Amino acid sequence: MPKLLHIISSPREDASKSVQIAEAYIENRKRAVPTLEVDTLNLWSLDMPEFDGDKAAAKMTFFGVGEMDDTRQTAWDQVVALTEKFKSYDLFVFSVPMWNGGVPYKLKQFLDIITQPGLLFGFDPIKGYFGLLDGKKATLVLTSGVFAPGADEKYGKDFHGEYMRWWLGLVGIQEASILRFQPSLLTADPDADLKAVLGELEPA
Repeated sequence: MPKLLHIISSPREDASKSVQIAEAYIENRKRAVPTLEVDTLNLWSLDMPEFDGDKAAAKMTFFGVGEMDDTRQTAWDQVVALTEKFKSYDLFVFSVPMWNGGVPYKLKQFLDIITQPGLLFGFDPIKGYFGLLDGKKATLVLTSGVFAPGADEKYGKDFHGEYMRWWLGLVGIQEASILRFQPSLLTADPDADLKAVLGELEPA
């Protein structure tokens, strides 16, 4: 039975355009795959551990810096538990609004915790970084109020979709699709535009 994880990085709940689009997409997927198991991870209600000095020191032992003592091992176990839960899914849907050209800080914190050597990626001095999540798939739901791909730089720059695409490649998720609602505000009729996007996700 395939398992899908919807990762919410907007705090706006039902008012979030990225969440609305993601949920419509997921409902469509459930109709297409009735056995699909769906879980939701709202990063604003998740008690995420701080990636503090002990966790950073534990991470560096994988690169030959320092040793994994009991304190560092305990800190590292928190990282591993969260990451292994994430890895148990086959499909990921990220609802990601643009914040100041980038991603919401809660999403960045989550990715910084789980993106660890030996868990989501490996490293070789010759090959460089290589991902460990073979066979996984992802969908990015990207929204922004003013920015749109190809728009003049006076409307913003994209450290948002670019970052997410880079991260997916880093951890080995090669099969990824993108749903955009950009811009969501700087249009003549934002509500009609959203309705059109949601309508495109309805089954024929």
